[in-house]
Amino acid sequence: MAHSYPRLCSRSSAYTLALALGFVTLGTSRILLLKLSANAENKYDFLPASVNLLAEVLKLLFCLIMSIWVLIRDGRSCRDVCCPVSSSLLASLKWAIPAFLYFLDNLIIFYVMIYLQPAMAVLFSNFVILTTAVLFRFVLKRRLSWVQWAALVILFLAIVSLTTGSGGKQKPIVVPGLHSNQLSTPSNSCRLYTELVEQMKNSSASETWVSLIPGQAWRDNMVGKLQSLGVGHILLLVQCFISAMANIYNEKILKDGDQLTESIFIQNSKLYSFGVVFNGLILGLGREARGLTIHCGLLYGHNIYSLGLVLVTAALGLSVAFILKFRDNMFHVLTGQITTVLVTALSLFLFDFHPSLDFFLQAPMVLLAIFIYNASRPKDPEYSLQREKLRVINGEVLKRSRGDGEEVELLRKPSTDSDPEESSF
Repeated sequence: MAHSYPRLCSRSSAYTLALALGFVTLGTSRILLLKLSANAENKYDFLPASVNLLAEVLKLLFCLIMSIWVLIRDGRSCRDVCCPVSSSLLASLKWAIPAFLYFLDNLIIFYVMIYLQPAMAVLFSNFVILTTAVLFRFVLKRRLSWVQWAALVILFLAIVSLTTGSGGKQKPIVVPGLHSNQLSTPSNSCRLYTELVEQMKNSSASETWVSLIPGQAWRDNMVGKLQSLGVGHILLLVQCFISAMANIYNEKILKDGDQLTESIFIQNSKLYSFGVVFNGLILGLGREARGLTIHCGLLYGHNIYSLGLVLVTAALGLSVAFILKFRDNMFHVLTGQITTVLVTALSLFLFDFHPSLDFFLQAPMVLLAIFIYNASRPKDPEYSLQREKLRVINGEVLKRSRGDGEEVELLRKPSTDSDPEESSF
């Protein structure tokens, strides 16, 4: 018993607790700010991509500053980092894949919140555990016990039951008094441009022209079918799959080979550089987005909540990166269940959320399935070895090896866990 106290109070435990608390606080704040930054019609006056672009710029600037500090502290030059990347196109492009997936993930969430109540959105988003677990098994080769697979089936059925039951019929409600006005008054040029865009949308000539587009009737038919199925639910399923792919791939390259001991700030500088490019492209290539940005500026339509959303999104992205680097994906998605409870509780008071009896019966099934999944982890030798490596890094998050080889030897030390494994797949 005496040996458990140092581990409980270790630096690694403190970092883990700080990561969990930070992630839960930021995740909850982001969901609330997404709802509060919308206008009285439950739509966004600003361009969602502008929020993500500003957040990516903030993260990139922070990581660049920290990368310079790391290089100076370790006595390394920029060539040590830049030359290996520039020598291989694939070595640098690999960061574009998670950056593009995160770009889609961060964009879809805005439209999910238009169609769903925050409480229902966070409950349905638990589907990401299922997609993450499947990718965990087949991409990262992590083993899952049969009890875990059974828990995932229960989780899937519980979410489907919530979606098709009375809880899934809850529509987003606009609560007066919670929305903020725009921070700045549009210029004359901006007003003229937005009025012209509205006239073009409402004119009969525009409707006639649109109706002549090949395939327009087919697209309208598909949109109608999607709306009948529930656009919010479909978008959320897509987002869960994209989010799982992004986090799994990002964890893989963050811990792949020598990357495990590389500074997280240097790694994230590459990731966020592509993030800035992708979010900038959507603002530059989209006709309406480009016009609004040119005539009205990047901050058009923003309010105090949306600017807070920029800061929270940036901080949340950094916290996810630290979790994937020093913990793992399942820690990320399971810690997010605290966010589910907090958002659901706050929705009762802030967003006039009135859950039915079915909701109170079905929602605990989701959390219970997640608990069973987490409590039934098999002992995987490869996973134990990686956890051993992570314990070394977790204890020295801000301290890197000075070149004496001690840290490398600790990372190469094999796991001593010899407990028998339970049945797994």
